[in-house]
Amino acid sequence: MAKKALCIGINNYPGTGMDLQGCVNDANDWAATLTGRGFAVSKLLDSQATKANMVAAMKSLIGKAAKNDTLVITFSGHGTYMHDSDGDEADGYDEALCTYDIGTEGPLNDDEIKALFATRKTGVSILLIADSCHSGTVSRAAKSESSTDTRPRFMPMGNWMSAKELPKALAGKLSVSVLAPIGASPLQGLYSRVMGDVLMAGCKEGPNNYSFDATINGRPNGAFTYYALKTLKTLKPEATYADWHKAIVKYLPSSSYPQSPQLFASDTARKRIVLA
Repeated sequence: MAKKALCIGINNYPGTGMDLQGCVNDANDWAATLTGRGFAVSKLLDSQATKANMVAAMKSLIGKAAKNDTLVITFSGHGTYMHDSDGDEADGYDEALCTYDIGTEGPLNDDEIKALFATRKTGVSILLIADSCHSGTVSRAAKSESSTDTRPRFMPMGNWMSAKELPKALAGKLSVSVLAPIGASPLQGLYSRVMGDVLMAGCKEGPNNYSFDATINGRPNGAFTYYALKTLKTLKPEATYADWHKAIVKYLPSSSYPQSPQLFASDTARKRIVLA
């Protein structure tokens, strides 16, 4: 039974004017923790996290996994929407992860990720950790130590898509931003209850729900990542994913970071030992 992980963190989004601060630290922190728990870890940071490299890394991780293997994928970065080309989205938009080269190669959308996940062998389970736009309303916000202001971390389509490609709003104008649809977390559809997958998300779905880029003790991090790792250190060896989630929500939401971390898993998967 092998344990393998892929940790992705993107702060730098060239040409978009929407760089982040804590995502590379998130990926490095997850990688260090997972390595210490016996995982073979690979990372994609900033310019390494092109669309081609993200697809290749996920394809390799999932394709090489055998029955009873545990895979962990963490993503910290922007999320976005794009026009749904195959008609499988009720709101008319696909959700997508923003790649480093989104301006030229486009994002990695949920249909593409689902296709990659579907290639796994029977008995391979995946833990997906999303401290990103897609953990709730496809938004991520940044809060600095010196200001109470927040900056939205959702990347509008107009920041990376050409005017010709942008979908038209109802009034016929170009749509450069899209409100999050009401419903389940966009990434929720990527995990399989049958295969025993677990999705841990930084915030819940719906308007005015965000994951935050934080500066804690002078260091940029995702607030969810910071408290997920903080609580992981305190868990007993027999702790379950339900126990871990319960520990995290003692810290979040807070007055500084009003986000509600979510756990999506079957009843059986919720009772599995953390990172076993």
